[in-house]
Amino acid sequence: MYSQGVKKTIVTRQVAKKSNSLGDIHPVLERVFLSRDLTSAADLDRSFAKLPSPWLLSNMQTMVNHLITAFLQQQRITVVADFDADGATSCALAIKGLQLLGLQQVRFVVPNRFEYAYGLTPELVELVKLQQPDIILTVDNGISSIEGVDAANALGIKVLITDHHLPGKQLPAAAAIVNPALVGDEFPSKAIAGVGTMFYVLLALRSRLREIAWFTEQRPEPNLASLLDYVALGTVADVVALDAVNRILVHHGLLRIRAGAAQPGINALIAVAGKSPHTIQASDLGFALGPRLNAAGRMDDMSLGIQCLLATDLITAKKMADQLDALNNDRKEVEGQMKQEAQHLISEMKMLDGKQALAGVCLYEANWHQGVIGILASRIKDQLHRPVIAFASAGKDLIKGSARSIPGVHIRDVLADIAIAQPKLLYMFGGHAMAAGLTIAMHDYPAFALLFDAMVKKRLAQVDLAQKLLVDGELSEHDMNIEFADMLQNACVWGQGCPEPVFSGQFEVVQVKIVGQRHLKLLLRKLNGDLLIDAIAFFIDKPEHWQGMRACTAVYTLNINEFRGNRSLQLMVQYMEKTL
Repeated sequence: MYSQGVKKTIVTRQVAKKSNSLGDIHPVLERVFLSRDLTSAADLDRSFAKLPSPWLLSNMQTMVNHLITAFLQQQRITVVADFDADGATSCALAIKGLQLLGLQQVRFVVPNRFEYAYGLTPELVELVKLQQPDIILTVDNGISSIEGVDAANALGIKVLITDHHLPGKQLPAAAAIVNPALVGDEFPSKAIAGVGTMFYVLLALRSRLREIAWFTEQRPEPNLASLLDYVALGTVADVVALDAVNRILVHHGLLRIRAGAAQPGINALIAVAGKSPHTIQASDLGFALGPRLNAAGRMDDMSLGIQCLLATDLITAKKMADQLDALNNDRKEVEGQMKQEAQHLISEMKMLDGKQALAGVCLYEANWHQGVIGILASRIKDQLHRPVIAFASAGKDLIKGSARSIPGVHIRDVLADIAIAQPKLLYMFGGHAMAAGLTIAMHDYPAFALLFDAMVKKRLAQVDLAQKLLVDGELSEHDMNIEFADMLQNACVWGQGCPEPVFSGQFEVVQVKIVGQRHLKLLLRKLNGDLLIDAIAFFIDKPEHWQGMRACTAVYTLNINEFRGNRSLQLMVQYMEKTL
């Protein structure tokens, strides 16, 4: 039996070259860095001085000019946000940042995914115009909102777009667009999230306001670094690659949280997740805070999440964080039921018999929840190691799909191929290399599923479909201690594109017991070793099958378990094979 249900091949990461530029560091850490193409001390530098200039972003001069006019005339701005964690943090950042810089009238609108399509649509413009804004500022959306921008322009509302999603062949007729993904953009990072893009707009705006002597004793210049906890949360939760720029932004956001300087809304999310702000890690942002914030947009309305982030005191923020936590628990229940139904569908497709005939998998049930299909697609993608689209009913004979992909298959490009081959099949689509969304007619689902499989097949020729687990080798018993775990945690900002160190090893199983319903608590000893080590494996399918196990191969990360002031080493098992 295997912890994830499917046997995987454990592969040690290769270190292509040595480097003398990392300095005198632990040999395991050196191997970890080199395998992630971090070859010098400069690659590990997380100082603000290493951040590139905001003026490298295309159209930043034009964007700032419009915002300067808005400040001088005290125009009304409505921020239009996306309904995920990146959108929510981008929105809170934009509002607080503009207010700190001296804009008096700034509000927000976020579409409810159950009533509106993604982005700035003509229908959403009708809602926004009730606020009578002079400017619509989009965050984490807008690059594909051609009709929505036209509708706003027709009403005399200026549109400024900040986004990071890939543009189509046609750009909206906005007054300014700042997006690192624009063709010809010279900004060195193509991985910054929507919240990172908005932060860079605020940096450039502050610089120009400083030049025109906007700041006075009565209106002091703000420290925009005070908002970096928003940037850190949105960046990690959006699962963008943690390149050099994102590592710096996330690092300093984490430092502010650990120093007790986080926004009340962030602290409330930390508290409700049962985490400590003083020891918060990037992984906590992604796996504990992000899902609770996302739950608002998935299950109800992201306005709740944004209001939590904007709260000015901890008591108010905590009440809203409790609501977000409850929504997240509801999401887990719905997801569990949907996953059971998806397992039935993929068994009918004979996707679990080892043959895996389909290259691209589409799944649809009429009762599935629109807000949870993205998580479902991700879970099934991980299980099958195939691109997956999960669909839910969107009313009016339409269904919405959420797509997740594997490395080597650019999912938005697959959808673009389909749009070219069958122009009338897709009502709308957009996204990234690894995740995308789309809408099709319900009666077109069978044809779309066949075409999706065919288009993915074309791209799979150069992709290794074997389920592999990349590890950083074995750890000696000497390095299995809290001091080494602390060093690893703090050596870098680990996450997407710069993965946390993962190790493998052979262990004697001294004790195994089921905790909760689907978790295993283990007491391990390295083969031929003496040290007893605690370990835990979460969400195990059929955990009873592991009882009586006497030896195993385990893939794990080092974790520090903190309980009532005591710290102890614990292995977080990601994958396990029974060897005896």
